Formats: sequence, C-alpha cells, structure tokens
Amino acid sequence: MDEHAALIRSRFCEIRQHSEALCEGLDVEDLCLQGMADTSPLKWHLAHTTWFFETFILKPFARHYQPYNERFEYLFNSYYNAVGRQYPRPLRHMLSRPTVTEVLAYRAAVDEAVQALLDVPSAPEQSEIRHRLVLGLNHEQQHQELMLTDLKYCLSLNPLQPVYNHAELPTSGAGGLTFSEFEGGDCELGMNQVDPARITPGSFSFDNEGPRHRSWLAPFAVSDRPVNNGEFIEFVEAGGYRSPQWWHSDGWAAVQTEQWQMPLYWQREGQRYYAFTLHGYLEVDPAAPVCHVSLYEALAFAAWRGLRLCREGEWEHVASGVKPDGNLWRRNCQHPTSDRAESGMRQLYGDVWEWTQSAYSPYPGYRPQAGALGEYNGKFMLNQMVLRGGSVATPPGHIRTTYRNFFYPADRWQFSGIRLAQDL
Repeated sequence: MDEHAALIRSRFCEIRQHSEALCEGLDVEDLCLQGMADTSPLKWHLAHTTWFFETFILKPFARHYQPYNERFEYLFNSYYNAVGRQYPRPLRHMLSRPTVTEVLAYRAAVDEAVQALLDVPSAPEQSEIRHRLVLGLNHEQQHQELMLTDLKYCLSLNPLQPVYNHAELPTSGAGGLTFSEFEGGDCELGMNQVDPARITPGSFSFDNEGPRHRSWLAPFAVSDRPVNNGEFIEFVEAGGYRSPQWWHSDGWAAVQTEQWQMPLYWQREGQRYYAFTLHGYLEVDPAAPVCHVSLYEALAFAAWRGLRLCREGEWEHVASGVKPDGNLWRRNCQHPTSDRAESGMRQLYGDVWEWTQSAYSPYPGYRPQAGALGEYNGKFMLNQMVLRGGSVATPPGHIRTTYRNFFYPADRWQFSGIRLAQDL
C-alpha cells in the first residue's frame, strides 16, 4: 500500500470512529430526537454518512458488492435527486426502524467493505475512489458538527435541561474591541482542486472553494476578535430588538414573527442572562463570543454600532496569514470561550462561525462536477450567505482559510457569531 493510501485508510478509521464517539454517554432515546425540520436525529446522521460511502464508492466500484439493505437508499438519501427519491426530511424522527443497533451494524459492514476495496491498489479507478473517499470523509466531518448542533437544539427543548458534557468551561476577561487596518488591493482568493491521483485528506478542498481567482479589495479594517456576549447584551438592553431602524426588512419581519428578544438559547432572570449549552444551563460569560445569532441579528448589531460585517474576500485575505487552528472541537469544550491573548488578530478559526455579508454564489470559472456529486454544493448557490472560520463544533483538521460555509439568513442553531468591519 502506498503512502497516500495508508494515510487515507488511517483517516477513514479515525473519522468514522469519531462519529460514534460523539454519541458516547447518550441513550438510545437521545439518538432519535428531531426538534425541527432543519435538524436530524443522530441516528440518521450515522446512517446517512454510511449511505454516502455505500452509494458513491461501493456500489459503483466494489465488484460483487451487495447493498446492505436496498431500502436504505431511500431512507438515508438527503438531497441527491440524481440518486433517487428521499424520505421526507421533517419525518426522520419517525424512523424507529432501523434501530440504533442496526445502524451501527450497517456502519461496520460498510467500513469493512470500503477497507477491502482499498486493499486492491491495481484497480483502474483507484484515483477516483480516493477522491470520493476523501470527499466522503470531509462530508462526514460536516455531519459531525451537525450532530452537535442538532443535538443541542433538541436537548434545549427538554425542561430537564440535559447536560451532554460535564466539563467546566473556562472564563476570563476581555479587553475592548479594537480594529486592524488593511490596504486591500489586488489579491488572490480561493483554492484550485488537487489532481485526484494525488489527493490526501490534508490537500482536499470542496469544489465551491475554487477556482482560485483574482479579486480587488478596497481599504478596510476588521475587528481583532469576534463580538462578545457583553457587547451584545448592550444591544439587547438598548432596545435593539425593539428598534426597526437597525434591521433589514426581512430581519425585522423575523423578529416580529418569531418574537426574538435575544440570541437563541438565552433567557433573562432578573439582571442576569443565562443560556442553554451542551455543558448545561449556565450564566452567560460576557467575555465569550456571542453565538447562535442569525445574519439578521448580526447585521442589526453592526448597524447599531455604525459598522458592517466582513465581506468574505476580506475575511480570507486577513486569515491567509493565520494558521487554521483555534478553539475547534475538543473533548472537554463544546461551547465558545474567550481568548486570553491581549493583542493581534484573534479567534479567526474556531469558537464561532462568522457571518459575512457575502452571498453564497459561484466563483468566476466555477463548474460543478457531473453526476449526483455535482449536487453537493452547486445546487445551494442561491439565497444563502457565507460564513467563515469554523466553530467549537468543527473537527480539527477540517477547517482551512478558503472554507466556505453557508446558511440561510434566519438560521440560528449553528454556532454562528459576528466579526465587525468598516471601510477606510
């Protein structure tokens, strides 16, 4: 087995095991929750990520492979219309069968078949198999983040306030909000995809991250850290959610319809603010980055401060000189915390995904690949907005400078936060 194949096999085992490790300490009932149509039961995530490998690798490339269960193609297809019909997303919590035990057996069987396929180095399709395998691993890491955000939303609906992680969160102070200035000018953004024959987990990028292209940036300034809870509390207490002048029309309509008064999961008790977290129901740490805000709330806060959000090209230009690590997923911390650093550009990676004011659209020269895998990103390039930087739920090794996440402006259940910018 060559070095690339050995690395891919190692990462395959590591990432597949991590998905199951995220479920440790949970009961079967916890794995079957679906609090709203945008979330999915953890059991479904475990099955769907397995379906991906079976559908796009084993069925087309593994000679004599027999599907584990023909009906799973319908049950665990998410949105790939080229593959076939999908079980209705809002009803995934109704799937009491297959059981969790059966889903884990499905995972084990597919894992064994994939590893057997990797043992055939002479297969003429090996470069395409590797490419799809690495895509599948990054796809599973995306679902690992969704497993945490979906679980958090579901547990938050329970009056018993279940605790997922019993570790104590660190707290510390934070200084004022400062800005760094950038000249802008001609720059290059995005990433070109690697030759499938040479792809490794570390060289991968999604197709929506490229092609690399030139862009012009006017002079701008960016805040040295994300907006924290204490600063957002000032907006709340100044009547920000009651003042339409700070809001876009769609945002103000959402405030009225959904009766938003503060970020998702927050409650006020007297003069104090508390929030449901994966570590339990805790008092809000004023120094930690504010999270679980929609784009509408981020834009309103920026307007209230007389500022704006970053454009994604600005964010990438600033982040290009910063190592892509930070407060990403780690075993003892599933909630954003404050940064103890006193200066410099902080928390670009990890803690919270940072809303940008850039629409999720194709880069110049973008072409989705042919077939069902072309549906992975390209079909969503409408009516959504870009977020950058990863969050406390993002697996380490998954984030990079060019990574483009995307959600609808009203979405709040992700670990989404705010970094401010201004024109110079």
